[in-house]
Amino acid sequence: MVTPYLGLLAVVGLERVFELWLSRRNAARAFARGGIECDAGHYGFMRVLHTAFLVACGAEVIWLDRAFHPALAAVMLGAVAIAQALRYWSIWTLGERWNVRVIVVPGDSVVTRGPYRLVRHPNYLAVAIEGVALPLVYTAWLTALVFTIANAVLLAVRIGCEERALARYTDYEAAFAGRARFLPTPAARR
Repeated sequence: MVTPYLGLLAVVGLERVFELWLSRRNAARAFARGGIECDAGHYGFMRVLHTAFLVACGAEVIWLDRAFHPALAAVMLGAVAIAQALRYWSIWTLGERWNVRVIVVPGDSVVTRGPYRLVRHPNYLAVAIEGVALPLVYTAWLTALVFTIANAVLLAVRIGCEERALARYTDYEAAFAGRARFLPTPAARR
């Protein structure tokens, strides 16, 4: 069962390559419209962490000879599918505004439709779900634990940077006043 799991990791890796291509294209378009990049020094760490995550998923399974548990795998594959659906719903909703970097075009209105009508950061919620679920498809619990902690630290920096940039250059504060960051609340559904 290791080979199909490594195949799943390869597919996720190919998705990330596509996302990097899409991000570069969107960045060029944003810069052409006067976009400003805001970085708190976290982007390089994010690239390393997300690459290491995929490698660690496979390495832990192979090197530590993790057991495969079909029931756990089924639940975690479901969670991975939900995370992927949420990720691509977020990307599709943002369209050309989606980027792996924090690039803001001054004066743009923020996107408040799709998953953004429910929470401020649905893509980061998807990453958090995937960070637990993808390794646990094959009981790579150590990778799930380490990535979750490192990702929480990264997101604290990333979200702060992103929210400051959006608040400075867009209508972010008014558009998302009272909206939860990650989990929908009844008030967010208005």
